[in-house]
Amino acid sequence: MARQLSKIAPDWWDYTTLDSALLDDAAALTADQLLSLGRPGFKIEVYDTLEEFYLAEALEYIAAWQRSTPDNPVGICGPIGPTEQLPLVALLVNQLGLSLESAHFWGMDEWLLNGKAVEQDHPLSFARADRELCFDRIRPELAMPRENMHFPSEDVSVYEQSWSGVTCAVIQGGQGEIKHWAFNDPVRRAGAYVDAPPTPSEYRKLGTRAVELHPLTLVQNARTSGGGNIPLVPTHALTVGPAQTWQAERVSIWHPGHHDNPFGMRLTTLMISKGIADSAVPMSLLAEHPDVRFSFYRGGIGTCETEMH
Repeated sequence: MARQLSKIAPDWWDYTTLDSALLDDAAALTADQLLSLGRPGFKIEVYDTLEEFYLAEALEYIAAWQRSTPDNPVGICGPIGPTEQLPLVALLVNQLGLSLESAHFWGMDEWLLNGKAVEQDHPLSFARADRELCFDRIRPELAMPRENMHFPSEDVSVYEQSWSGVTCAVIQGGQGEIKHWAFNDPVRRAGAYVDAPPTPSEYRKLGTRAVELHPLTLVQNARTSGGGNIPLVPTHALTVGPAQTWQAERVSIWHPGHHDNPFGMRLTTLMISKGIADSAVPMSLLAEHPDVRFSFYRGGIGTCETEMH
């Protein structure tokens, strides 16, 4: 049976093209049922306050960097969204006196304009946000060497090579409304993918690359970072690939409740729990990663009950 067209953007694949029974099952999950969906290789954590939530997220950076030595460097791949943990990371590094001399950091993404990664003076630059919110706040004697901070550029080979010889302890991020990690969005419904999206094995082979962003991703980034000004948001970006994601020991996804909605959080949790991988829901491909952790803020879980406003 042919899959249905997207209700969001008919020229694209996305979660609205899934079987309606799966969507209904996800929407019916209570908070308690959601939090019980863990299994071996897929751990679910819940935090009762936002303070605990963002502190725990920041501590993933510290735990990774504490493992790093000159002979065995260790790093973390981090997001722009959530960002609330980043100033806490700098505070912890300074308070603990943690030298980052051998530690590494990979930025997940960067915007692409006219075939070039945006400069750090662009108001939406991810590298700029990482530095202003975290790295520029760390005391100079503890600071990470600039050559150990890796951000994607139009020459993706440089970024991909930086993953060699360094352990990525954690790739950390949020979940977008299109159910992506980083900017691993669903693809257009075109060419070889007119009738079906890429298979999970095809999608997992993708490396760091330039991507065209799903229309819903443009809307979300305008909402969260630009006051709703969609023309401000570039239509293309550079993003860390599934190939690099599978080099990380753990994938850690943080759900504060305002990046994606109650339905989206339920859908990806259910699919990963049940081993349902479909590239129309890129986050669901993490069902095939050996160590995935979802962390929820309890107050952001919400419900999928109909409520008119």
